[in-house]
Amino acid sequence: MDALVDIITLDNLEQKLPRWDPSSASHLFALVDMGSNGVRFSILDLSPPRTRLLRCIYRERAAISLFDALSGPSLLFPDETIKLVSRTLARFRSIAIDDYGVPPSQVRVFATEAMRRAQNATAMLEAIRAESPGLSVYILAPPVETLFGSVGARSGFVDVKGLFLDLGGGSVQMTYLDSYASKSRVQKDSVGPEVAAALAGQSLPFGAARLIKVLDNSDAATQASEISRLRGGMSEAFKTLCAKFSSLAADAAEAQQSGAGEGGKATPGLDVYLCGGGFRGYGSMLMYRHPVQPYPIPSIGSFTVSGNVFGQTKDLLEFNRSFDGKIFGMSKRRRAQFPAIVAVVDALIAAVPSIRSVTFCSGGNREGALMMSLPREIRDSNPLTHSGDGMESSTPSAPGADPASYQDVLDALRSAFPPDLDLATTTTVFGLQLGALYARQIWTQLGYDAETNASAALHHAVSCPDQPGLTHLTRAVLGVTTCARWGASLAPVDEQLHKNLRALMDAADPDASFWADYTGSVTAAMVALVKRWPRTPRAIQDKVRFRATAEHGKKLKVQLEIFINEEAATGVDLDDIIDRFKCLKKHKHEGKKVTVTINPLP
Repeated sequence: MDALVDIITLDNLEQKLPRWDPSSASHLFALVDMGSNGVRFSILDLSPPRTRLLRCIYRERAAISLFDALSGPSLLFPDETIKLVSRTLARFRSIAIDDYGVPPSQVRVFATEAMRRAQNATAMLEAIRAESPGLSVYILAPPVETLFGSVGARSGFVDVKGLFLDLGGGSVQMTYLDSYASKSRVQKDSVGPEVAAALAGQSLPFGAARLIKVLDNSDAATQASEISRLRGGMSEAFKTLCAKFSSLAADAAEAQQSGAGEGGKATPGLDVYLCGGGFRGYGSMLMYRHPVQPYPIPSIGSFTVSGNVFGQTKDLLEFNRSFDGKIFGMSKRRRAQFPAIVAVVDALIAAVPSIRSVTFCSGGNREGALMMSLPREIRDSNPLTHSGDGMESSTPSAPGADPASYQDVLDALRSAFPPDLDLATTTTVFGLQLGALYARQIWTQLGYDAETNASAALHHAVSCPDQPGLTHLTRAVLGVTTCARWGASLAPVDEQLHKNLRALMDAADPDASFWADYTGSVTAAMVALVKRWPRTPRAIQDKVRFRATAEHGKKLKVQLEIFINEEAATGVDLDDIIDRFKCLKKHKHEGKKVTVTINPLP
């Protein structure tokens, strides 16, 4: 490529990335991903203290397939495609700079496989720069695309350990990432674990758009040859990663010996994280055929299935061929590419022994580029400790007060659980690290009364702006628990959503919905006496305290004692506090019983 083409490599990454500065006048960044299947544009707000959340404030996709546009053996972009792309990027640039006020120095365009392959990539870049003078356009070297894709996918989680694959239109990348090793500083590599993963990562020229052309337009012998190359390349990529990362090799050996695949965390096996449009399409198909229907969470991000479910490729391929209806999250183009996507999935399954779980990710190159522009302490921080849009209390404390901390609120709630229950390992807001997020919502009015607040809690957990760290399970637990805090009295239109969220929870842990109802009921009893965010650390325990014991046998019997300050209880109907636990009776948790008694606070 000629000098006009600016390529980002691992060596010049520091110089090419827009750097985040906490003292900057603006924390808005605009990024464009010129992928092989489409051109995606987003504006993100990295203002502290929410920097780690990568809050997206604008997003748009232009349905321009650069890979399909490459024509002839010389792989040239047609003039009309060059004109369309350059004008589209000029419009994106205007939206970012003129409408949103993004500094020009914080606008970046990244291009991938199609631009790497195009013989007239220079003509495309010249047209873009003529329409948008000064616009920074970079072509990503394959290791950088692997880096951005894996780190972007990782951005949606608290911690990860597993294989990362990104399926685009022109290529598929595989690498391995272990954030636990990063935090414990086990890896001494000065380049950092993410870059080490990118250096070891493998890029194969078998994207969905490229492969479907082979499957649709080639004879049987050519198809068989390409599929053989794909499978061989996937197998070699996995072996290369095992040779580079001892923890991956050990997990693979253990999984192969035990024969994992059911997806349980206690079961040996490998966890796989998938991003890119092709894999998200496969996840949308799995979501459409999930046992819980209608599936209650619309976002594909953090949707998880077991290895066995993931491997049902023949059934999914036949369903895609025979079903004429609409599948949520899948376009006609993605449906047409599905045989190619399945071919890549089959190659992955053949190459990787005993896949335990597969998680589909919403993040990609844009999020990965911004994550790499952040200091490591922010990149490695737990996103659930930050407050997301609408998820924090609007008035957490009065001015000048000595407010209680989230820990004080959570400690009060924890005291209502039997001491022999290990909350750290339960499927509750405590065991899933959701305590801070839940505490922020306890006194937040999402509606006008208890009924509308209960409904709003469900819908907010399901459809609130993407909060990194929230999986589908944690969204369900957060929504059902907060709904119980407001009494769980729902209109018929919300009953199905509530039922399906509970089904997701109980599929992961049969006790999950019981403890969600219990946590919400205890919270409701607490707020009957503590009407707002506590002004002081003692504001809760001076009014109400809890003590619980449990009998374990054929039936779990929880005895909860609530101790109430007589002055704080003035005018409060104590029967109303007992009624705060009625959702436990409503849902008839078989094998579990809760008895509540109220006593004066000593």
